[in-house]
Amino acid sequence: MRTSRRAAGQGLRTPRVAAVAGIVSALLLGGVVVLVRLAVPEHPQDAADWFADGSRRDSLHTALAMVPFAGVFFLWFMGCFRDYVGAAEDRFFATLFLGSGLLFLATLFVLAVTAGSLLAVTGFATRPPAPGRDELWQYGRHFVLTLLSGYFTRMAAVFVLSTTTIGHRLGVFPRRLSWLGYLVALVLLFSVSSTGHLELAFPVWMLAVSGHILVRTLRTRSGPPTSDGG
Repeated sequence: MRTSRRAAGQGLRTPRVAAVAGIVSALLLGGVVVLVRLAVPEHPQDAADWFADGSRRDSLHTALAMVPFAGVFFLWFMGCFRDYVGAAEDRFFATLFLGSGLLFLATLFVLAVTAGSLLAVTGFATRPPAPGRDELWQYGRHFVLTLLSGYFTRMAAVFVLSTTTIGHRLGVFPRRLSWLGYLVALVLLFSVSSTGHLELAFPVWMLAVSGHILVRTLRTRSGPPTSDGG
């Protein structure tokens, strides 16, 4: 009896931790995406604005400071979600979930290092650098935007797809949340490259998933569990 009570208590705590970690990670990731998009110019001819407006570099500094915490909470969310699902998870989608999540984190940190190189090249300059350093800065600018709109979002799409499939098959996600997950995965896979700021679909999805898990946990504590079929 004592063992079953302990297991039930763990079952209540784990989703709550996953929800809190997911909410914090989603807010931080959303802030990083917004700040990077605002700070890094999309067109090469906008380099002069970068050097003239010091607030852009300040925004990038802030984004870089947020990245490690966003990554830590995202990893915590992954671990808690896997513990919540337990042994019932499908091995194929569990592999996609774990692999895409770790690759997403790796891409996020590479993006941060590359964005930091933009600051290292420019320093506190108020004018565009010499031709050689300008080419290096343009390379870094292009690299940051390519990582953000290409690889960052594709890995996020696979993570959303695998997580949604696991949640749907096990009945953890209601139907409307499953449809939202598949829609977000399609957006991240095919639409982001041509449209800026759609990367925010990923943190918005994380907020929806974390909010659902948190509400479901609170309902489980206050009364009998409700069906997730809707």
